[in-house]
Amino acid sequence: MMTSSWENIVHCLRQELVECGGLLNLFEKQQSALLSQNAAGVLGEVAAIEQQVRTLANRRVSREEAVSAFATAHGQSPTATLRSLLPHVDIEARPLVEALIAEVNRLVYRVRQASRQNHLLLSRTLEINQETLQQLRPDSFSKTYSPAGRVALASPTASTLCHAG
Repeated sequence: MMTSSWENIVHCLRQELVECGGLLNLFEKQQSALLSQNAAGVLGEVAAIEQQVRTLANRRVSREEAVSAFATAHGQSPTATLRSLLPHVDIEARPLVEALIAEVNRLVYRVRQASRQNHLLLSRTLEINQETLQQLRPDSFSKTYSPAGRVALASPTASTLCHAG
């Protein structure tokens, strides 16, 4: 049931915090697996991260709907920001709402940072693996350029690599 009270917004912000923290935890687990060179651990976190991203997106939509309903109920534009609506929140609740907004923003920043770090680690790992394979089988790779102008390597197929013995 959708209400237009600030209590509903607080509830939505708290749920968003929980999901954001969960996503940060998953990125940290993935980074730990990356640093310990645990490929199965890295891959194991991918599905969980994707699900957590969807859950967090749903929580964000719920919060945005609650803010929109609150704004409309107080004669404001449904697209008003939560900060601009603070004067319509009970004065004793404003510090709580402000703290929750700040914490959500802080966690979103940390999630983005962890995501970028993991992406860089994964990219570098792939680059090192390609360089190693190129040294082992230089004839199996050819460089091409993507439409964006980036160098791309055509990777070897499983049939071009044979084990010794």
